[in-house]
Amino acid sequence: MNFAKLDDESLPKRLVSRLPKLQNFNKNDEESNINFIPLPSSSTTTLITPNSTNHSNEPSPKQSIQLNTQEQDQGFIINNEQQQTKWSKFRAIMIKYSKFIGPGLMVSVSYMDPGNYSTAVAAGSAHKYKHLFSILLSNILAAFLQILCAKLGAVTGLDLAQNCREHLSPKLNLCIYILAEIAIIATDLAEVIGTAISLNILFGLPLILGVVLTIVDVLIVLMFYKPNGDMKIIRIFEMFVSLLVALTVVCFTIELINVDFKFNEVMTGFLPSQDIVKGDGLYLSLAILGATVMPHSLYLGSGLVQPRLRDYDVKNGNYKPDVLDESHLNYKPSMDAINDIMNYTITELIVSLFTVALFVNSAILIVSGSTLSGETNTDLFSIYELLSTNLSHFAGLIFVLALLFSGQSAGIVCTLSGQMISEGFLHWSLPPTLRRLLTRSVAIAPCFILVLVSGRNGLSGALNASQVILSLLLPFVSAPLIYFTAKKEIMKVNLNNNCYNDQQIDIPLNDLNDEQLNDQLENDPIIAYKDMSNSKLTNFIAIIIWLFITCLNFFLIVSFLMGKDVNF
Repeated sequence: MNFAKLDDESLPKRLVSRLPKLQNFNKNDEESNINFIPLPSSSTTTLITPNSTNHSNEPSPKQSIQLNTQEQDQGFIINNEQQQTKWSKFRAIMIKYSKFIGPGLMVSVSYMDPGNYSTAVAAGSAHKYKHLFSILLSNILAAFLQILCAKLGAVTGLDLAQNCREHLSPKLNLCIYILAEIAIIATDLAEVIGTAISLNILFGLPLILGVVLTIVDVLIVLMFYKPNGDMKIIRIFEMFVSLLVALTVVCFTIELINVDFKFNEVMTGFLPSQDIVKGDGLYLSLAILGATVMPHSLYLGSGLVQPRLRDYDVKNGNYKPDVLDESHLNYKPSMDAINDIMNYTITELIVSLFTVALFVNSAILIVSGSTLSGETNTDLFSIYELLSTNLSHFAGLIFVLALLFSGQSAGIVCTLSGQMISEGFLHWSLPPTLRRLLTRSVAIAPCFILVLVSGRNGLSGALNASQVILSLLLPFVSAPLIYFTAKKEIMKVNLNNNCYNDQQIDIPLNDLNDEQLNDQLENDPIIAYKDMSNSKLTNFIAIIIWLFITCLNFFLIVSFLMGKDVNF
């Protein structure tokens, strides 16, 4: 090994600027081919390079033998240390990932609410396991859209409703708000009816009283969940919802153990077939799509990511919350916060959707297909009665408990989504408590009227119709999401960790080479930013998904107007 000594003047300008940092490196940096030895009393730096020539510093043969012996003795220790380092990194990643468990499970609640029960029961009784493919496809579409939601919320610091108010014209913003509010009402219809049915079966409560009792979930949200509050309280709230989700999963695991089905036949159901687009099959496919990719979940997914981002920036001194600004509209996540949190958030979201949500939805259809196949006029009451008769009373009880748990968790999440929609689109100045009660009242009133008018007989049809309405609304709600995430002006992030929206940024990072970027950051650190908008491939996939959903809706409406049997 040869040595060379270089003055600061002979070093590249960029290397000189980094000398203070380089002097703090270890002498044996495993990731570098150049080892830097700090010289405290000199302004020069000694570099040890393989190609340097300075024979006066070559070690003697005896020293070389000693060095080789030491290297061999230390080889085993180094390998053990590397293995321990890999395990430590993996453990650190899993510990950090565990801190992000919560938002994805809350979003997954939207994909296994009582509306899913109703559509899955109808599909299972009519076509057995054929619509498992519809459930799988709906989960894939939902996962893609939810990734865009998490990305939008992380980069802009605003949820989808707030972005609509910020970037759309007032008239268009109002139109989308009305559609979003209709979606909340249709969603609440399913949650309230599902909970009321479960309470009626379990305790014999009248349906109308069960509807009134669903206001309890509003009180839970009012008491515990404050999106701009302490992260400990938010995590406790997420744990409570996650507990309800876990109980739902346990119930359906027990059901699958007790139900008799053929594994090969179930696996075949995950493959496409003509049955899902013939006659009422298309109607049921669209109902499953509406029950899975629910519009309110897009607002929810874009809003749940902010608390962790803001908590990161506050702890790292990038952002100081304004006590008077309850909604934190002036906050924009830093680049460090996005890099640290967004990937974990998306991972937790995907895992939740493809394990919990997909499992529960598939289990509902498998149970109904195994017990109700060939039955007519099936609803949530009848599946309880058939499970109790054909299997055991315990099996029917477990199904109703799962319905209750999912109805409560979905009601809580729906209330939270309604709050985000009303506050985001309109920016009401009402107190939060009054605002949430008013939002819930608007959503629950149609449910109250429906139960009074139709009773038990009309509930199943109303549930299925509500899911189709949600599917029809989905293109209008998802279009702004795709538009926002594709716009460079919206999806840009300051590189100097500035967390305030009052700074104007004009020069993108992608347009600067390294030398220009260094000069730019030195002269004006506010200007540089990173473009995090969708890639061309992502935009293409998003547009294809949007067109697919829109064409399905258009075909269903045309079929209905032509008098075909779509049970609309």
